[in-house]
Formats: sequence, structure tokens, C-alpha cells
Amino acid sequence: MNDPIGDLLTRIRNAQMRGKGTVSTPASKLRAWVLDVLKDEGYIRGYEKGTDAKGHPTLEVELKYYEGVPVIRELKRVSKPGRRVYMASDDLPQVRQGLGVSIVSTSKGVMSDANARSANVGGEVLCTVF
Repeated sequence: MNDPIGDLLTRIRNAQMRGKGTVSTPASKLRAWVLDVLKDEGYIRGYEKGTDAKGHPTLEVELKYYEGVPVIRELKRVSKPGRRVYMASDDLPQVRQGLGVSIVSTSKGVMSDANARSANVGGEVLCTVF
């Protein structure tokens, strides 16, 4: 798999379109860090570590709905394996005039755009969530 973050976002998007309560994804540290940001910002209920039938580590993500509608309306991958997007803290994009969140991988860890601005660090913009 070339793009594990893109795979995670697609699994979440597909599960929400089908109205699923949980979705399973292969485990990795980067995926867990992205899920931590989504949980802190209130887009998912949480996630748990587990294993699949073959014994491979997985992450079970609990999706969040409000009155039957998914909380995550839009989930876009910004930095891709073929084209990495790096930005300084001053240039980090605001998603929908601040209503959404950009997830940024910085030297101080994976964090939301607001936290990156307050810590005055830039980095690779992984995805945007609204």
C-alpha cells in the first residue's frame, strides 16, 4: 500500500456512506496519530487497538453521527505520495473559514492547524476535515 492515510480516509468515508457504526483499518502509528486528532476535534467517538483473524494489528474506529447524519461531511487528502504539500505556520489553510480542521504533521507531532499555529510550527498538511 502506497498511501496509508489515503486508505484510512477512504475507509472512513465509505463506512459513513453505508451508515456503519465502526470501521476497521490496519494499525500504524501515523494512522493512530491522525485518529487522535480526529477524536480531539470531535469528529469520531474514538478507536481501539485489536487484531484481525490472521493476527495482524488493526484499529477499530467508532464513527460519530448526529441525528443519523455523519459528523464528517468532507474528508480530503491534501499531501499525496506523488505531491507532498508543506506549509509554514503562517500559511496553514483555514478550512471553511475556520469551521473545519487541517491535520498537519509537524516536528512536534501530528496536530490540528490551530494547534500548529499556536505552537508556531509548520509541516506537511496531511488532510482537511469538515
